[in-house]
Amino acid sequence: MSDPTPPRKRPRHLMDPDAPRPVRDPASENKALSRVQRWVMSALVVTTIFHLVMGLIIAAIFLDDPRPGARVGLCLIAGAFGMIAIAVAFMIHGRKPLSPWLLVGLVPSAIGIYIIER
Repeated sequence: MSDPTPPRKRPRHLMDPDAPRPVRDPASENKALSRVQRWVMSALVVTTIFHLVMGLIIAAIFLDDPRPGARVGLCLIAGAFGMIAIAVAFMIHGRKPLSPWLLVGLVPSAIGIYIIER
């Protein structure tokens, strides 16, 4: 008959699916997870809205035969959306949306107006 060999014990630094690590403090783990979720959500919102902002500015640059002020108007609309993006990110984190940081949303709009007017 064959000699049964005992199962080899895994090294401690490797993950063992049959014996997961116990969670020491579930409340702090949930708190850390929700914090990461807020950061991911705000990053997604800001990048998505800033893609819209950049699209409006590019549309203003390549506008064929525009009416007077149409290009600047599109850049101003883009600036409003930029400010909305920053405000939404603040609200996701539970902060007041009115802040001096809203001026960051106007930066792409200012660059667009500079490109159009030069």
